[in-house]
Amino acid sequence: MRTRRIGDVQVGAIGLGAMPMSIEGRPDEQRSIATIHAALDAGVTLIDTADAYHLHADEVGHNETLIAKALASYDGDTSDVLVATKGGHLRPGDGSWTINGSPDHLKQACDASLKRLGVDAIGLYQFHRPDPRVPYEDSVGAIRDLLDAGKIRYAGISNANPEQIRQANDILGGRLVSVQNQFSPAFRSSEPELELCAELGIAFLPWSPLGGSSSAGELGSRFAPFAEVARAHNVSPQQVCLAWMLAKAPVVIPIPGSSRPETILDSVKAVDLELSPEELGRLDAAG
Repeated sequence: MRTRRIGDVQVGAIGLGAMPMSIEGRPDEQRSIATIHAALDAGVTLIDTADAYHLHADEVGHNETLIAKALASYDGDTSDVLVATKGGHLRPGDGSWTINGSPDHLKQACDASLKRLGVDAIGLYQFHRPDPRVPYEDSVGAIRDLLDAGKIRYAGISNANPEQIRQANDILGGRLVSVQNQFSPAFRSSEPELELCAELGIAFLPWSPLGGSSSAGELGSRFAPFAEVARAHNVSPQQVCLAWMLAKAPVVIPIPGSSRPETILDSVKAVDLELSPEELGRLDAAG
């Protein structure tokens, strides 16, 4: 597995988005753990989660607990695995998503995530989504406090615009290491954030890079150039999509969601897929 940098840590250039293992349509625990183990076997060392990745109101942090269990039961070395979690989003249990970016909530959420993950410090803690009721500087200030207190090793933000990226980096004293935004062939409006991260040397983590669990399988039929390039290389359109993202900038680390060993094993092969400038141009124009 080729690596890329988050802060001072090298991680596999393809990460694992663990959300599908805990929300609607989730598989049984055994298959989820097998998926995480397969990812680790393939050299994945970045696993993305959040306390809000769960179904029912009484199982907050289901995904974090699952990841902790998978890491504990893995028979290899997990010391280089960076678990990235998030706080500030909530699921009341009725299928909806709500937001709480208050400093008190973020600090309490971090403490709860620490316990579920069973660690002394969270590898990467990210403010999940801006809360319009709370000044952004207050929310990011809470992340800074957690960083200063040693409860988190690295700080990131998610669903941010360029102004918020610059603001967060200032509040964190230049210690912002990652930005996690939606980016895929169907959703390209985060290109300015990607370019800013490349300029600043901050990791850019595209979430739903294949278009989300319900649409990932249709990527090739929705965007013909991805299928055409895939046929030319005898690989999947999903591999082409991830390779296209990796070629955009050295700071890009896609985190495709997966709940089956087969899909994450296909995804990681994208690190070895070399696309020509002409192919990349065709894919850029496919949106």
